[in-house]
Amino acid sequence: MPFAPTRWSSSRTMCAAQISGPRSPVIVARMPVPEIDEEDALVRIEKSGICRSDWHLWNGDWSWFGVDLPERHVLGHEIGGIVEAVGRRCAAVKVGQRVTVPFHLSCGHCASCRHGRQNLCEDGANSNLYAGTGGWAEYMRVPNADLNCIGVPDNVDLLTAAALGCRYMTAWHGVHDQVAVKGGESATIIGCGGVGLAAVEIASCLGAEVIAVDIDESKLEWARRVGARATINSVGLNPEEVAAEVAKLTPLGRGSDVSVDALGLEQTATAAVLSLNRGGRHAQIGLTSQAEKGYARLPLDVIVIKELQIRGSVGNPQWAYEGLLRMVSQGRLHPENLVSRKVALSEVESILHQMDDFKTSGYVVIDNMAA
Repeated sequence: MPFAPTRWSSSRTMCAAQISGPRSPVIVARMPVPEIDEEDALVRIEKSGICRSDWHLWNGDWSWFGVDLPERHVLGHEIGGIVEAVGRRCAAVKVGQRVTVPFHLSCGHCASCRHGRQNLCEDGANSNLYAGTGGWAEYMRVPNADLNCIGVPDNVDLLTAAALGCRYMTAWHGVHDQVAVKGGESATIIGCGGVGLAAVEIASCLGAEVIAVDIDESKLEWARRVGARATINSVGLNPEEVAAEVAKLTPLGRGSDVSVDALGLEQTATAAVLSLNRGGRHAQIGLTSQAEKGYARLPLDVIVIKELQIRGSVGNPQWAYEGLLRMVSQGRLHPENLVSRKVALSEVESILHQMDDFKTSGYVVIDNMAA
């Protein structure tokens, strides 16, 4: 069943960072607190990430998805918060519970949800990205809260909960589920932004020999810190040259068993595919922007001749959080270590402008929701 539209309180207000269209100023102002229905939860936001997906939306990308942002829109989908109120039909989620919230809010009733693919929900998929009641605010409404509020273990703090809220959990699904990285395999990760660094750490933790590729030496240094065995600075290299450099670093020069494009440019996707060994597996996680508008050329003959597998990867099904959170709770994975800066709500616009030129590293997280 489709989610009910958000209603807004007439009596309570909150601080929120609002946008009104592509590249519009980000205005921090007071607005009504969202009201909840009987299956919803109201979550008080303690930490909230500023993600490249937010930048894409603010930048006016993805219009080819039919995404048009309304007035006074509140973005933010990397959530660490505390449940303040629940609807009367909520059975699992409790007041006072510490939670994260998947960006792909899921209905639990459609065919995808019933088959455990809540990240592909046919009624609510991706709605937290542009539903208007996001995490750049003091409160957010979470529909179908028993499914969409993910409780975090006692020893996982809310900064970590926000850090794993989108980019990290997306990398987990891509690396762990979609291409199923195994110990002893080689894995090439192209693009060492938030998703890419998470993919490096996760693939390394799963036992892969990781090669990280980027044009920014400081990001490659960070990749080495989180587990990359080798790095390639790809400044001035075309995709074929990147693949040749990868081959030099793999057994017998055959290329990688697994590749990940964590950025979403035609040249990065092509380089990732060309870097693969015969029978290799590629995870496409990065989404395109204005240059590609959803399309990129790929080396089809290579894909056929090498029998390569290409898997798209979006988000992380709600059921799959258990394995990710277990490894975080055990101290085997550290999303919080990818947090480079903590900022106030008033700094959101400046961070978005820095993302224009890829000047941010790791995860930038809002930890002060006051105006």
